[in-house]
Amino acid sequence: MIYIENNNFDPHYNLALEEYAVKGLDLDEDILILWQNEPSVIIGRNQNTIEEINKNYIEEKDINVVRRLSGGGAVYHDFGNLNFTFITKNFKSNVNNFKTFTQPVIDALQKLGVNAVFHGRNDIVVDGKKVSGNAQYFFKNKMLHHGTILFDSTLEDIVEVLNVGDEKIKSKGIKSIRSRVTNILPHLEKKVSMDEFKDILLKFILDTDNIEEKEYKLSDQQLKEIEELKNSRYDKWEWNFGESPEFEIQKQKRFEGGSLDIRFTVKDGKIKDLKIYGDFFGDKDVNSLENKLISEKYKIEDIKNILDDIDIEKYFYNINKDDILECLFS
Repeated sequence: MIYIENNNFDPHYNLALEEYAVKGLDLDEDILILWQNEPSVIIGRNQNTIEEINKNYIEEKDINVVRRLSGGGAVYHDFGNLNFTFITKNFKSNVNNFKTFTQPVIDALQKLGVNAVFHGRNDIVVDGKKVSGNAQYFFKNKMLHHGTILFDSTLEDIVEVLNVGDEKIKSKGIKSIRSRVTNILPHLEKKVSMDEFKDILLKFILDTDNIEEKEYKLSDQQLKEIEELKNSRYDKWEWNFGESPEFEIQKQKRFEGGSLDIRFTVKDGKIKDLKIYGDFFGDKDVNSLENKLISEKYKIEDIKNILDDIDIEKYFYNINKDDILECLFS
């Protein structure tokens, strides 16, 4: 495994770096990146940004809002949060295998005396409280896995910046976001700074005290291409927010694999417009599935026939064809 050092705190740049690393670097070894963002809300690929954020609070605090390539839910980053990214060859065993990629982080935390364990579909928890959420993105034969580590974040901001629906809260059996998250720092046997924690984690995962021998240095040309990607995608309002058309019908349902929020308009018995939102994970871009359903009759038999010819697992992990039909027609 090799390491790309990144001391940039701009979320627009950091997400561009991730995308460049998974799409533009063809290396024989797996890649590790540890990075931090200034206060930011990072939106999942399939989410409706406007409905996920507390717009007034975010504008008042001048907090960034940036969409990432991977699915899953919105997360809050600040200087007390450390992010980790693994990029590896997309072997079949890695698909939807969050535990494999969180294990090195869990092992490092346990070595520091923190009782960290994998929980649910994509979380690391300590004493039942979440300290890390994870997501994945696939490109050709490679996979990007990234996650958060709440080290010493301002937990009150986590509560304020996001709009979390009652259904999600109830599904987890909790009364508030604040009651289910915690920082790593209070659980450490020996208190360390963020920089020290980052260094410990880096050396543990790379299995070396000599980090420099594992570092991959990006060239000036590569850095220029990352900056161009930042400018063309992650700085754009169209990417981070995007327009949300007016839909006549909204259907929502939560499943084991995440939430589905399907919005559409029916005219003359046919689906005119359709958009699928949610915090689900999947390999393929859900836009192609949306396009297959537009112009079809809004009849369960017709939609079922279309879904029968589609590998739903590519779009949604742990959400099947019957789940989608239930959401659409319930």
